[in-house]
Amino acid sequence: MNKSERIPYVLIAPSAIFLVLLFVWPLAETAILAFKGADGGFTMRHVNKMFGDNNFSTALKNTMILVAIIVPVQICISLAMAMMLQKMEKGRMTYLYIWTIPLGVSDLAAGIAWLAIFTDRGYFNTLLQGVGLVDGPVTWLSYQNPMALFICVIIAEIWRATSIVLVILVSGVQLIPKEYAEAAEVFGASPWKRFWHVTLPLLKPSLQSALILRTVLAFEVFAVVYALAGRDLPVLVGEAYNWQGAYQNTNVASAYALFILAISIAATLVYLVALRTKRETLA
Repeated sequence: MNKSERIPYVLIAPSAIFLVLLFVWPLAETAILAFKGADGGFTMRHVNKMFGDNNFSTALKNTMILVAIIVPVQICISLAMAMMLQKMEKGRMTYLYIWTIPLGVSDLAAGIAWLAIFTDRGYFNTLLQGVGLVDGPVTWLSYQNPMALFICVIIAEIWRATSIVLVILVSGVQLIPKEYAEAAEVFGASPWKRFWHVTLPLLKPSLQSALILRTVLAFEVFAVVYALAGRDLPVLVGEAYNWQGAYQNTNVASAYALFILAISIAATLVYLVALRTKRETLA
């Protein structure tokens, strides 16, 4: 192999080393811990213990509900915001900057900020009392009020992470040639038909990327839930954290991590199949 043939491998080597050290190696260690017995041999005891955990089914159900609600809502909001930005002639970058401010806020900081809003003496109760809608503080963040607790977590998570989807979709919209929409308009297509039959199909690759990234991150939701609900709203990552931190059982925590990885991969495969795009070929 001559020098010119080695250049691509040299250029990709740092990324490959980074990937091996910070992903492949920890993943292998996690898999070993999840299936390693006390005698060093293979065992399913830790996985069975995870499935037999009292909070497992509740955590799985809560995580799935959060994903099923948060991801579609964020996609719809981001699509609407991206279309609004596309129509703006002035101030587009200002609005985009304001809408993406949550990107600079960590998960835990966002959870604490929304805790200050929804707590008993928080801003939301103060507002409701100020306009006379409630007589006293309402406990929104309590296991005794599970629906309100769930809604508070959903609102906080939508505010925190919608900007991630927005950035991807705005980039995708900007790559769509304006000639397609202009041609559809010439032939009498309404704005809705132009969006549904022109913009949305051409935006499919960006939607695929946004859905994969956001769904994977939604399965890993933890800090916002922990800040607002503590252990009153079990989620999968929260249970992994408890088994590692509170129970000092790294093996079961690793089993939870592998389970989260498995459902994330399954969701990714579904998106790859459902939103696959045909490759363009030259005649």
